[in-house]
Amino acid sequence: MTENTQQSPTPAGAEPSNSAHADLPTQYVPAEVEGKLYERWVERGYFEADAKSDKPPYTIVIPPPNVTGSLHLGHAFEHTLIDALTRRKRMQGHETLWQPGMDHAGIATQNVVERELAKEGKSRHDLGREAFVERVWQWKSESGGQISGQMRRLGDGVAWSRERFTMDEGLSRAVQTIFKRLYDDELIYRAERIINWCPRCLTAISDIEVEYADQDGELVSIRYGEGENSIVVATTRAETMLGDTAVAVHPDDERYAHLVGTEIELPLTGRRIPVVADEHVDPEFGTGAVKVTPAHDPNDFEIGRRHDLPSITVMDEHAIITAHGPFQGLDRLEARSAVVGALRAEGRIVAEKRPYVHSVGHCSRCKTTIEPRLSMQWWVKVGPLAKAAGDAVRDGRVTIHPKEMESRYFGWVDNLHDWCISRQLWWGHRIPIWYGPNGETVCVGPDEEPPAGEGWHQETDVLDTWFSSGLWPFSTLGWPERTESLEKFYPNSALVTGYDILFFWVARMMMFGLYAMDGTPPFSEIVLHGMVRDEHGKKMSKAFGNVVNPLDWMDKYGSDAVRFTLARGANPGVDVPIGEDWVQASRNFANKVWNATRFALMNGATVEGGLPAPEELSATDRWILSRLNTVVAEVDAYYDDYQFAKLSDLLYHFAWDEVFDWYVELSKTTFAAGGDAARASARVLGEVLDTTLRLLHPVMPFVTETLWTTLTGGESVVIADWPSDSGFRDTAAEQEIATLQQVITEVRRFRADQGLQPGQRVPARLTLEGTELAAHEAAIRSLLRLQPAGEDFRATASLPVAGAKVELDLSGAIDFAAERKRLAKDLAAAEKELAQTTAKLGNEGFLAKAPDHVVAKIRTRREQAEADIARISAQLEALPQA
Repeated sequence: MTENTQQSPTPAGAEPSNSAHADLPTQYVPAEVEGKLYERWVERGYFEADAKSDKPPYTIVIPPPNVTGSLHLGHAFEHTLIDALTRRKRMQGHETLWQPGMDHAGIATQNVVERELAKEGKSRHDLGREAFVERVWQWKSESGGQISGQMRRLGDGVAWSRERFTMDEGLSRAVQTIFKRLYDDELIYRAERIINWCPRCLTAISDIEVEYADQDGELVSIRYGEGENSIVVATTRAETMLGDTAVAVHPDDERYAHLVGTEIELPLTGRRIPVVADEHVDPEFGTGAVKVTPAHDPNDFEIGRRHDLPSITVMDEHAIITAHGPFQGLDRLEARSAVVGALRAEGRIVAEKRPYVHSVGHCSRCKTTIEPRLSMQWWVKVGPLAKAAGDAVRDGRVTIHPKEMESRYFGWVDNLHDWCISRQLWWGHRIPIWYGPNGETVCVGPDEEPPAGEGWHQETDVLDTWFSSGLWPFSTLGWPERTESLEKFYPNSALVTGYDILFFWVARMMMFGLYAMDGTPPFSEIVLHGMVRDEHGKKMSKAFGNVVNPLDWMDKYGSDAVRFTLARGANPGVDVPIGEDWVQASRNFANKVWNATRFALMNGATVEGGLPAPEELSATDRWILSRLNTVVAEVDAYYDDYQFAKLSDLLYHFAWDEVFDWYVELSKTTFAAGGDAARASARVLGEVLDTTLRLLHPVMPFVTETLWTTLTGGESVVIADWPSDSGFRDTAAEQEIATLQQVITEVRRFRADQGLQPGQRVPARLTLEGTELAAHEAAIRSLLRLQPAGEDFRATASLPVAGAKVELDLSGAIDFAAERKRLAKDLAAAEKELAQTTAKLGNEGFLAKAPDHVVAKIRTRREQAEADIARISAQLEALPQA
């Protein structure tokens, strides 16, 4: 618990002030408060970070959303977690920096602007490079960055004055600097390799920009060669056979041993190609022989390098066949049918399978089928960089949460191939390489002038977007200059991101951070979360019709409800199902917190003055304070382990069940009686609400801000102290209230079983003498709707519970004969269930064959039947005989 230092003590004997509730509306309407509160926080500078501060730093970068993007549930999920972490650390006294910004998103942004031009009947080539880039900057200024406003809706506590863009002047300087250093260290080079090529976007794209989907195709088996010297190969891309330069078999495959080292004729071309032995070939798959097309397949390219095979490109950048012959000028799909037809006419088709379902890569931007293509590109030699990234996790400098994700990380960094960093686009960081008239190549740094003179020209390609975003943790702080911000806030404290970009973004930040910052990793902890799915666990997709716009839910239920739902589902590294019913339940929780706080204020809840000494408090007061401190400690432990789901669930049940449903209800009789006990409970209730609202604030910032400032009169919960565990525990009080809860719960269950309405009052005699429950008789009677026993009291039911006895007079309240008949029917059903489950568990044959989970389920059913029999029998015994 945290003492509120902003309040003045209440004079001795004075009643606590409860005027604050007058400012609290009867109903919480999120739309009326969220926007105003957020702008107030921003205006007061609560989210800004001071590099000159003496406070310990806490830094998290935002995974930069695309400038073309808008807020989706994945963003809302990730931002909720990051915001919760930074809000808590701010309250704990850290100088927090949540670094905002956006990615220029090369392909996506260029495509958007090209579509706009197409509406005008123009292409980027009509404008030329310089004018087109100006047009993209204009689009960014007018239409880009929509997500920034949506982040405000969500409540993101980012330092807006520090917002960066991956193509702003400072970050562009960082990109040029690190490119120059890597080039000078011979870690960047130019070479011809196989890349993912989009024939629509006309550029190489990264692996993460390739989306794989199963689709129907055709698998054809083709005979190469003649007679005993022939080999059958199978392919789904028959058109690429025009570029085959070998057939490969496994070295140990005796079927083809006599052919290794010989040549066979490639159908339709008249060329002869060798048969080579390579261990890459799986002799058990298909015929055990594969066609080798080095210019159009990454595996074939490697086989070609090992055997010094030529690479023949048979398609241009538009995927149009360029090979001389009858297929020249055909689109690849047209050529596929034409090639198969020609092979069939020559009797070369041995078998055809259609439809043949196989996984096909598509461009994530335009959905065009990707074409593996041999191309001259720029590459990063990742070997030494990747080793450093792996070592940083292995030696403990960087911790991955959850730990089981480490193996996936090592699987990537330990097996990295060199990274293709060039893109054939106009929008992006243009590669700082200049070519001279006599074949010269010069890399130009940020403070260097490019070569002048006739014949010099700059590389036309731009850098992969991931190249600049890989610098994000330090480029946003002013690197390569040694700025105050860089000194204060690097390395970042944690990185929170999805496991799906563990390699594509996280590993690259690790490589660049360690390289640029003298071996210092970019962050101390990597916190990986799962993907948001629908309530049935299905991936959200427009094709499935289950995509949800989080803004719609925010409009309907409030941002706090969306945030709390997402946080409550956030188990480390696990996908998060979410449905509208769950958001509605979170909205109900926000309303419960609102209504309970308003009720408490109306009954004098206050934070003024210190807490009374424990000996001046009731057992109920001591119980809730003991539980409060335990919850504070548990919430801290869950935060430190990034267990957002557990901490959210803990706070939900503590607030709703223990504070609102038990403590507030148990205290009503105390408040009604007035006096010192009421004043003490009002102060305890104020303390509990103060602390609970602070604990809830990082996940539910808006409703807690409104309630906390009303309750305490403080400036803002955003800058309030985070609660701390005072160490106060009272196990005796906790046991006493647990016993009280047991009595109330058991009697409530009995009342419900007898068909009594919750508000129906019945006469009762309580025997509590000699028990710790004697002091709680008024609360017991109030909560159970029990009237005092009059002179005509007739004990028709007696319930011994926890050493006490509760006798009820139900005459006139229920139909005993009908109730006995109903219970007898329920008892017979329970006895039948017990007999059936007992028989099954006594059958050795069944136990030997049935799976463990089936046996366990039957055991659970038997235990439930036994419990039902005991419960129903007790109810029957409690009923009068006549």
